[in-house]
Amino acid sequence: MNQLNRRDFIKLGGAGVAAGVASMTPTSALATPESHNPGATTLPYPQTAVAKAQSLPQNKVVHFNYPDESSPCVVIRMGHPVPGGVGPNMDIVAYSTLCTHMGCPVSYDPASLDFKCPCHFSVFDSEKMGQMVTGQATENLPKIRLEYDTSSDSVTAVGVDGLIFGRQANIL
Repeated sequence: MNQLNRRDFIKLGGAGVAAGVASMTPTSALATPESHNPGATTLPYPQTAVAKAQSLPQNKVVHFNYPDESSPCVVIRMGHPVPGGVGPNMDIVAYSTLCTHMGCPVSYDPASLDFKCPCHFSVFDSEKMGQMVTGQATENLPKIRLEYDTSSDSVTAVGVDGLIFGRQANIL
């Protein structure tokens, strides 16, 4: 009678588990590595034209939606360079307008240069990449990543830094 030692038993068990898992994985998922992966850390954000840099009014918001029609955002030309700013003066920034606490719409206060939430009084700093200053929110306001094209003077939304309120992923 042949006895199976512990090492050979584990080898056989591991091979059996691997074969079982492989048989449960759809072959179409294995065959197309470039297919959309919802667990990926880099999401396929659309490129959306936002505005012409020189046409943006200074210290006033211009509304747009990104990355889809259910995501209200604003772009602001601050009038002076700010961290994360784009454009000829590095002064153009954009943010989601959904508060990270409970999703209430925040409004921009041009006097203080802050976003304020009327529901629970959270405040976010527009000059410091949407940093949460005070209130019930515990996360910064999601910053819309922008790119600037000097030849066309166009500002384009290309991604989101942070999670838009109410979502598990920014791309639906």
